[in-house]
Formats: sequence, structure tokens, C-alpha cells
Amino acid sequence: MAAGVAYHLCFLLLVTQVQGFFDVKAYGAKANGMTDDSKRSERYACAAKEASTVVIAKGNYMVGPLKFEGPCTAPVTVKVQGTLKAPADPKRLRDDWVAFRNVEGLTVSGGGIFDGQGAITWSVNNCAKTGKCNSLPTNLQFTKLTNSKIEGITSLNSKLFHLNILNCNNVTFQNIVINAPKNSLNNDGIHIGRSTMVNITGATIKTGDDFVSLGDGCQQINVEKVTCGPGHGISSGSLGRYHDEQPVIGVTVRNCTHTNTENGVRIKTWPASPSGVASSVNFEDIIMNNVSNPILIDQENCSYNNCLAKVPSRVKISDVRFEGIRGIPLQLKWQ
Repeated sequence: MAAGVAYHLCFLLLVTQVQGFFDVKAYGAKANGMTDDSKRSERYACAAKEASTVVIAKGNYMVGPLKFEGPCTAPVTVKVQGTLKAPADPKRLRDDWVAFRNVEGLTVSGGGIFDGQGAITWSVNNCAKTGKCNSLPTNLQFTKLTNSKIEGITSLNSKLFHLNILNCNNVTFQNIVINAPKNSLNNDGIHIGRSTMVNITGATIKTGDDFVSLGDGCQQINVEKVTCGPGHGISSGSLGRYHDEQPVIGVTVRNCTHTNTENGVRIKTWPASPSGVASSVNFEDIIMNNVSNPILIDQENCSYNNCLAKVPSRVKISDVRFEGIRGIPLQLKWQ
């Protein structure tokens, strides 16, 4: 393998084992936290005829990009039991760090930790001002998954979004832990875009941006039993930045708790936007503890201070319901 492509092929987690079991240590991974385990990579075909399991056993793995590409001919389980650490230098990652794409019947579990080591990136990140964030990697990218389940994993200190979910259908994320300090910029916990029937339940999220953010094309999304804080809130949007955005329809957020957060639940759209739709959005039984803005609908959201704020948004918001929003008032500090 050429040195220049080592980071693009590491642990291409695809299964060929006759018995349906694949342990990465058996293929040279040292798991000592120092050796570059990505250089021990080989390529395997996703062609097992029966359900298979990939195991990343306990240990500390220093790795570059991990790519799990389908389609697969049978359901696959990726059991992550160890701690995976990304290169701290963002220049060593040209794309998303860990990516699962085009798989039906995928399960990711095992209690493992994905540590993005993003502190260096936060200190130099100005994408909140410029809007140019595409060069930064997410910790976990899920694209075109169907009938899948992601459960019991932890994302730490991502350089950008922790979990990015795109073009997925009927996927459940259960008992996810996301942890980063409040100074981690553009560090959304879970971002969903152009997906249907995504269910998020039982998550604990601490980060420097939105806990859960919904982009365009989200339909039949359920978010429940999420414990949040610190961070910016659970948000639909921002919507209306681009032409041809797809409608957001059928979102339910329920039984969540916000503590010491900037915002609670909100819908935000860009001013001077193209036409768009956000409807049938329900926020139910949300507890707010020391939250600055418990409920917010903002149609002049301008993240980068370069908007035509005097021109109204053309995103139509309708059929929005807030019910059972309660909690402890913001604690003011008297001089």
C-alpha cells in the first residue's frame, strides 16, 4: 500500500469470514494507543452470505479514516469495544473520520469510544464566522443506512459534528453518549438531514453547539429521553439557506431535559431565504433547568453575520405545538 493512501483504507470494515466473525487484532492491529493501526489495513469484501460480526476488541487504537462501505449481502454487526482515537492534526483527515455508507441491516454496538481529539481544531476554527466548515471531519458519518441500529457508543471531542446522519431510512440511535466542552465550536451532537423514520432515544449530550439539529428533508423524526447540557438546544434548522431544500415534516421531540443551556427547543430559518416548509413539529414534556431561551422561533437567524436581515424568510412554518414545557427559571446573578 502506498504511504499516501494509508489513511484512506484503514480498517475498511467489510466481512469475508466463512464463520461470520472478524477480529481486527487478528489482522495486525496493535491497540496500544501509539502504533498507527491504520497502516495495518487490508481490504475485505462485504460478501458474507449470512449475518456477520466485526469486532474491535478492548484497547486503544490510533487510526485514520475508517470506511464501512456497502452494499452487503447480509446483515452486519460492528461491535466496538475499544477506544478509537483520531489524529489530533485535522490536516491528516481529508474526509469524515468514521463513515458507514450504503448498508442495510447494520448494527453498531459494544460500548466503544470514538475520540476525535478535536481540541486543536477548536482553537483555530473560524467556520462559525465564515461558514466554511466543509474541510473539517465529523466523528461518525452515517449515509444511506436502512433498517439499522446504532446503540451504546460514545463520541468524544469531535472536530466538527459528532454524528451526521444523511439519507437514512428507519434507523434507531439508542443510548448514545456525546461529550465535548462548551467551547467546542460547530460541534453539533447529532445532525440529521434528508432522512425519514430516524429515532433517537436515551442519549446524553454535552457539547458546544446544538444537541440535535435537523436539516432540510427530515420527515417522521422522533427524539426522546435525551439529557442535554451544556450546549445550544434542540433545533429544527437552520432552514432556508439553499435553494431546493426539501420540506421538514413530522418531527416529535419529547421527554427531554435541558440543564444550563443557551436555548431549549427552537425552529430557526435564514432571512432572505428561498421558499421552504417546516410543519407538524411537536415539542412535548420538556424540562428546562436554568435555560436562557426555553422556546424560540427565529426567522432571522444569521450565523455568519452576512445575511440580508431586513428581507424576510420565505420558509413557511405551520402546525407547531409546544406542550408541557416546564422547569426551573434562569438563575440571575445579582451584582
